[in-house]
Amino acid sequence: ASRRPPNGRPDRRPVLRLLRHLDRRRIGVPVVVVDAESTAQATAQATAQATARATALDVLRELTGRGAPRAPDRDSLEAWGRAFGAAVASALANNALASVIVPLSGDLGVGKTTLARAICSGIGVTAPSSVTSPTFALLQQYDSAVGVVVHADLYRLKGPSELDALGWDEIVGTAPVLLVEWPDRAEGTLPEHTIAIELRHDIDHVDRRALSVRMR
Repeated sequence: ASRRPPNGRPDRRPVLRLLRHLDRRRIGVPVVVVDAESTAQATAQATAQATARATALDVLRELTGRGAPRAPDRDSLEAWGRAFGAAVASALANNALASVIVPLSGDLGVGKTTLARAICSGIGVTAPSSVTSPTFALLQQYDSAVGVVVHADLYRLKGPSELDALGWDEIVGTAPVLLVEWPDRAEGTLPEHTIAIELRHDIDHVDRRALSVRMR
């Protein structure tokens, strides 16, 4: 507190000396200005982003849970694949997920590549009609708004050494979207958190498939 001289008035001389000292040394005193409008806008933006992330994840969980058809015909399977692909793209665009790996299991001719094409269409692959089974090349890549989509068909894989030659670990670690047909050929190389899809022939309805989806 300022000392009070006998006349009862506050002694402001120490303050004046400090101000003269600061002026001589040219010491700047930082001034913090709080812009209430900018702060409110930033808070609103952060809230909107968080809401978008949560909504994208909710949609993806719904499509991989109760929203997944259990015995779809081809048209229903492709429609679901496009919706699933769009949900994947939304989750990536809103930073709800950093990447998505989709193992696609099922017998020969069950429709894995057809489903992969529908998923790529939903994601926004530039030319979804170009999505074919990469059986002989093992890998194909497609451009999309959320990054490169890698489509792997490991049916003809002869051994782990071929995975190494493909740079598999780097692909798994960096691809925004990785679709893997015959994922059992790469057992032990995929992360724990995937969206695993299995298709099976429906013995009672030849035009339908049994679909199971598990998001981990």
